Amino acid sequence: MNLIICNFRTNASRNERQTPINHYPMPTKKCVQNLLFIALGALTFISCKSTELVYIKVLEPAPVTIPAYVKNIGVVNRTTVTSQNKALDVVDKIFSLEGKQLDKEGAQSSVSGLADELRKNNRFNDVKELGELDLTTNAPGLFSAPLSWETVDKICRENHVDALFSLELFDTDSKISYAAIPVSLNTPLGKVPGIEHQASMLTNIKTGWRIYDPASRNILDEFPVSRNLTFSGRGINPAAAAGALINRKEAVKQASAQAAQYYGMRIIPYRTRVTRDYYVKGTDNFRTARRKAQTGNWDGAAELWKKETTNASKSVAGRACYNMAIICEINGELELAIKWSQKAYEEYNNRLALKYIRLLKNRQAGNALLQQQQVQ
Repeated sequence: MNLIICNFRTNASRNERQTPINHYPMPTKKCVQNLLFIALGALTFISCKSTELVYIKVLEPAPVTIPAYVKNIGVVNRTTVTSQNKALDVVDKIFSLEGKQLDKEGAQSSVSGLADELRKNNRFNDVKELGELDLTTNAPGLFSAPLSWETVDKICRENHVDALFSLELFDTDSKISYAAIPVSLNTPLGKVPGIEHQASMLTNIKTGWRIYDPASRNILDEFPVSRNLTFSGRGINPAAAAGALINRKEAVKQASAQAAQYYGMRIIPYRTRVTRDYYVKGTDNFRTARRKAQTGNWDGAAELWKKETTNASKSVAGRACYNMAIICEINGELELAIKWSQKAYEEYNNRLALKYIRLLKNRQAGNALLQQQQVQ
């Protein structure tokens, strides 16, 4: 039986090899009809899409809210390692390939970078770098336990500041990779085979900040920021290849300052772009309004949508009410936008409106926080 099966398979494969491509069965009429039906269905779905997207720029509240009574800021460095943890810190420096004083100078660049960024913000009257304080950490490379409120009160009172921005984590960690690659070297005698030495180093800079508000006894923020730097070099010997890795201190200091400036942006409201669906089909007025919207004539589009809010068709009227909510949000009238979207859902059962109501109420809450953040 095994021999018969083997012969059968051999004959079958031979027949398959000998069959010309134009002898394969052609699709049946029913198969072609099914394919046409699927294609027409896809086209119909695309052409029947009743909404389009509009992009709206909105102002979002800052991730961190600084109370209005905070007018003067102190920036401190708390990354000096306690004496009982010096041995651990030395081991860390060996394994992370840190240069002499690299962490100390990088941390100071972070403090200066944040202070410079905060001075650009007219939210504060004064920003002070408090660099002479004896603040330490017992967990190098990690967030330590927060400062005691007695310590925070004392620093703020003696330096006449209302809150502290504290650098509580600063650590660099580096990894070196090395390769020797065969190359052709140009010599007076022509090209000869040689070896090119390549060295590269990836340095990760980890920083972490806390904001202390002594008046409310609250830590307003605790946030880590990381940056990666890559250094590389090549040469005819390992020493030449490693030459580019020696002077990385300035790059680390610059990246540390940039990371601190990025952190300073966490107290500043920012603009972002959001998308909203709006209806473009329903009546001739919707189609005309779509063209007006595409040219930026949103007021003209709104006039046509408003006419359709009293349409005898509940579906059309619901779409029109929903679109009126969209134009109100574009114009910054969130309360009116909520009323239109409520009408679209409550009276006409427009499903998009229910989701939109939630978005608008979230924006309202965000605007209330924005007003609080913008109080001078």
